[in-house]
Amino acid sequence: MDFKLDNHFLELRADVDRTNRPRQVLDAFYSYVEPRVFTDSKLLLSSESCAMLLGVSKDQFHSKYFENFLTAQLNLGMEPYACLYGGHQFGHWAGQLGDGRAITFGQVKGLDQTYTIQFKGLGPTPYSRAGDGYAVLRSSIREYLMSEAMAYLGVPTTRALSLALSGEFPMRDRYYNGNPKKEPGAIVCRVAPNFIRFGSFEIFAAREDLINLKILTDYTIEHYFPEIKVQDKSDYIRFFEQVAQKSLETLVHWQSIGFVHGVLNTDNMCITGETIDYGPYGFLDAYDPSWTPNTTDAQHRRYRYENQPNIVLWNLLKLANALYPLCEDAKAFETILNRFKLQFEQQMLQKNKLKLGLYTEAATDESMIESLFNLMFESKADFTLTFRKLSELNRSQLTFESIKDVFYIDSMTDKLKNQWIDWLMNFQKRLADQGVDDLVRQEKMKQHNPRFILRNYMLEEAIQKAELEDYSLLTELSELLKTPYHDNPKADQWIVVKPNTAGDSSLSCSS
Repeated sequence: MDFKLDNHFLELRADVDRTNRPRQVLDAFYSYVEPRVFTDSKLLLSSESCAMLLGVSKDQFHSKYFENFLTAQLNLGMEPYACLYGGHQFGHWAGQLGDGRAITFGQVKGLDQTYTIQFKGLGPTPYSRAGDGYAVLRSSIREYLMSEAMAYLGVPTTRALSLALSGEFPMRDRYYNGNPKKEPGAIVCRVAPNFIRFGSFEIFAAREDLINLKILTDYTIEHYFPEIKVQDKSDYIRFFEQVAQKSLETLVHWQSIGFVHGVLNTDNMCITGETIDYGPYGFLDAYDPSWTPNTTDAQHRRYRYENQPNIVLWNLLKLANALYPLCEDAKAFETILNRFKLQFEQQMLQKNKLKLGLYTEAATDESMIESLFNLMFESKADFTLTFRKLSELNRSQLTFESIKDVFYIDSMTDKLKNQWIDWLMNFQKRLADQGVDDLVRQEKMKQHNPRFILRNYMLEEAIQKAELEDYSLLTELSELLKTPYHDNPKADQWIVVKPNTAGDSSLSCSS
């Protein structure tokens, strides 16, 4: 395999202790580890589009040699390591965390930039804590499918190169009910420009290790924000501002498609803005801004849909606190953080206007959008189906009868139905007033309103089949997710409100 390695992260200080046991790692950025080699592993899925980013040719991608790499049967001569980081989890400082299930194999010069290749599920690291370092099939399916789905949706994200069975059967307490059972083990190979997290900086700040904090920050700027040349303390402010902007871009994407991350801890936010660590995520079914997909979060709903903007801002505050010792300019940080909320509101308004095909300025747009969300909430309208339906109808078709399939209630009060009729009439008039051709508007709207999304019940069906060694639905979903904005007839059976038999869309962090 003609990989051109560029392991510049290894220029940073390594952990001197080579023993692979859970412990506190000090004065280092990573620990060398020896990943398991699985002789009975089996490739289930692989992403050719992700491989192409790495410069892998079509022939290489389909070679047995590359398959052996994806199934962790060889490591291409790389020096595997696990990274140190800390983080705030559910609002509380958790101390040292680190790569407990992830092992980085190195960096590859791809077509447009350098990518980091990381495997999950290859055994313990010094950061595994109480875990065993292995991964199970259900969580690995969710990570592979959703990271690839988000890429095709246009959302900044880590990518998944492959999904494989490990041949092992780790013990897991799937429902946290004291009944652990063996589950099929799996391996995910994931790819991103880097896996540096907010918590990577927090751990050094918490330990008052300002030397390593500066080393990591300078390294990150040099390799991932090269337009910034660190010459004085103000450049650290510029760095933070760009991190905030990348986080904002991703946040707007999430909100616009109804995606809820589910566990937005500071260790689950990437410094360059990619969506990372797909655990108890989910898409909104019936529009409910208070919904969280994380059962661990069910009581306080910290990570609910409507609170994601506040959480991203809170996480940025924690990053600012970590970076503060490098420049000691609290006012500059505050200015960026105070601006964030206004920028989000402005960008979200513009995004929602694009979702509704509103391309001119009108004083009533903001109230029209707010009224739509209120109606969707009151009538339990499906988030994705509502916006997609509005993009598929011409002005004369914008009637209540035309949208009645998007609701999760069988009957509606006359008052609520009349409110929908009034809103649709106002929407018709607004579209007519702007003078944009209907077909042009509909095609533009479709580019901002996905038709196909991976709902949790679909994933659960695929997982249940896969655990019985039936991978047909897994393969089907892996293909459908590639065309989320297109009118793909193969996806028709999934373009409906979630069936009553599908149950709750929430799940735990267990993996």
